Amino acid sequence: MKNNDLRRKRLLYGKLLTTITLCISLTLLISTFVYYTYYIGVEKTQTFRSDLRDLTQTGKKVVNMAEVAQTLSFQLYRTSTISHLLFYNKPSIYEVTAAMSDLGNYLNSMPYIESIYVYNPNNDTVYISAAQGQNGVFTTRELVDTEIIQMLNHYQDYKTFTPIPRTYSIDEPEKKTISVYTYLCYDAINWDRSINSAVIVNISAAWINKELASGNTPGSGSTYILDDQGRFLSGNKLTLEKLSGDENSWLEHQVKARSAGYFTAPFRGNKSLVSYTSPDSLGWQYVRITPYEVITEQTNHIRNTTLLISLIILLFGLVISRVLSKRLYLPIDSIVSRMNTLEADKRNSMFTIRQNSLRNLVLGIKSLHNSRQNDVQQLGISFNLNEGYRLVLLRIDEYEALRKERGSYLLPYKFAIMNIASEICGQTYQVETVDMNDDSVVMLLSSMTSTEHLDTELIEVLLRQIRVACCDYLKIGLSLVYSPISDNPDVLNRLYSQAREASKHRLFYGHGSLINAERISELQNNLYSYPADSEKKLVDALTSGRTDEARSHFSEMVREMEQYPYHVLELTVSRVTLTIKRIVDNIKKLSPTSTEGMMVMPSLEHYETIEEFEAAFYQLFEHIQEFQADKRSSKQSDLIRQINQTIQQSYTDPCLSLNQIADELNMSPIYVSRLYKQQTLTTIVDVIMEVRMKEVCRLLVESDLSVSDIAEVTGFTSSSYLHRMFKRNFSLTPIEFRRTKNSS
Repeated sequence: MKNNDLRRKRLLYGKLLTTITLCISLTLLISTFVYYTYYIGVEKTQTFRSDLRDLTQTGKKVVNMAEVAQTLSFQLYRTSTISHLLFYNKPSIYEVTAAMSDLGNYLNSMPYIESIYVYNPNNDTVYISAAQGQNGVFTTRELVDTEIIQMLNHYQDYKTFTPIPRTYSIDEPEKKTISVYTYLCYDAINWDRSINSAVIVNISAAWINKELASGNTPGSGSTYILDDQGRFLSGNKLTLEKLSGDENSWLEHQVKARSAGYFTAPFRGNKSLVSYTSPDSLGWQYVRITPYEVITEQTNHIRNTTLLISLIILLFGLVISRVLSKRLYLPIDSIVSRMNTLEADKRNSMFTIRQNSLRNLVLGIKSLHNSRQNDVQQLGISFNLNEGYRLVLLRIDEYEALRKERGSYLLPYKFAIMNIASEICGQTYQVETVDMNDDSVVMLLSSMTSTEHLDTELIEVLLRQIRVACCDYLKIGLSLVYSPISDNPDVLNRLYSQAREASKHRLFYGHGSLINAERISELQNNLYSYPADSEKKLVDALTSGRTDEARSHFSEMVREMEQYPYHVLELTVSRVTLTIKRIVDNIKKLSPTSTEGMMVMPSLEHYETIEEFEAAFYQLFEHIQEFQADKRSSKQSDLIRQINQTIQQSYTDPCLSLNQIADELNMSPIYVSRLYKQQTLTTIVDVIMEVRMKEVCRLLVESDLSVSDIAEVTGFTSSSYLHRMFKRNFSLTPIEFRRTKNSS
């Protein structure tokens, strides 16, 4: 009976494992064929899109070159030297030389042009300027490129300025063949429609077909051109391709005059993907034919690999099913893993609840008396507040910068700080830590036994070790505050508030400071008297532009607050800020431009150290000084402008002088003269003379007034004075100056 049960279980397990193996293998096979079909379609679509983009770009280049050839042909017809070749039966040697030089210039300026033919049927002459091959003046019988004469004789078969893809040989020992796009421009306005003249531009196919040639690499697709005459040409050699009957059939029925698309068809005996463009403005279509095996190479490799993996899974699955069917047991490991996961979830949940409970105790939201003892013990809080304990506040320095830089990792950093503090202090004291959900962590310390004491010196040593460890391992600075010893659980929140208030003195002690909250509380006994004299000196220094003195008075007032409670500092700063704000408001009222943004009053709560706070006010003082300096400079500029305006308006007055201008401005002549000289580096008298001399020169050239009349209208007291000053400035007399200007 027992053997039958074992055999039955073995068969059951064997069937189960075999079924699973077969299902996996079958799933792999089905998914392989589904994905293979899907990816084949995707690869064909991607290949078509890539081909269409390249072919369309090439088509645009051909169209653009047609416009270039048309413009060049018209330019050649309009060029006078070349028109002699087109219309004169017997142009002179000089006309031929000049025309050939111009053709060479056109050829050299456009590197994509292979050659230019100018044909005059009246004298049966072809003038050629080419980069290679025949170059010069030839009769039609001497031409190596005989195809061009046939094209001209049957020009009705070709559209004007539609590119004609072709190849021709050049007269060289190796009989080199050149592929070009030929553009015809001719004059056939006769009753018999015969050609009077023609210009033929051959553009190098290598320039146009760079993308086509680059795509014709071995093993990849080949590019072809279906032109407007129905010829199927090679993309890079421009030679006519021979097609079989089936190939001609799909070319006529599936490509020609069709919108852009793709399909699979046999080509040169191989299954291929045919991608083609829509007819462009020239009536051309571009076709790229890629062997199907090139497109599906990677997908076939993936398919074969997947089939091999499926076969291996099937074979190994059958073997393993045979072996494990005898020894199959319940998945104890998965059960244990699940239990561990549940335990971890419970532990994390308990940690969150425990942190919230401790935080509520510290904040005074819930007292220890209101918490049931069983609930406290279940949360793992064994800290005894009925014996001597201390509260330590760990504040993170430069918290806002840390939050911006490592915001997503801020909570793990706080946990790391709590772990470091617990590790360092846990060997000596009983420790509880709690995150206060701000820039601080609270640590509660109590003695492990009733005989031990919370020694202040030892606690300071441990706190310094915490500060150094956090700086070394976490690159985070801490300022630490420790409270006095208490054995009353009801004062826990008061100790926290006391430590929080004491931590504000980090402003004076700086980052990384170690503060005794009890010592800070003793500052409450110090009486403070507001320094009104220092405030008055500060205002005087600011309004008079003595920034360094204003800095000194402000720093003296603020740093004196170190010996007083923090709220005294807040009140003092508030009063000083209000005083400075009045100065700033007066500046804004008098400012012709906006001063918003540059005169923002700093707020004490945004700074952690006294140096940062002072620097903010120092910058404000600099802005005040800069504005006042700009204001004084603006007044001086207005005064200079007013003086210049007075000179321009009153220079005809013989009495115009420095004293008269100073009287009009109600200022001292000495002050006006010195200020004008400082700002313009010249004197008022010189400017008056310069303005008068400019007007004298203008009147001497543009009018027939005598020198005496000119002296009278320009403010000179006499003509002799005008002669003397004019001679001094120009080394000429007014009459000589007028004669010189009139003769020129």
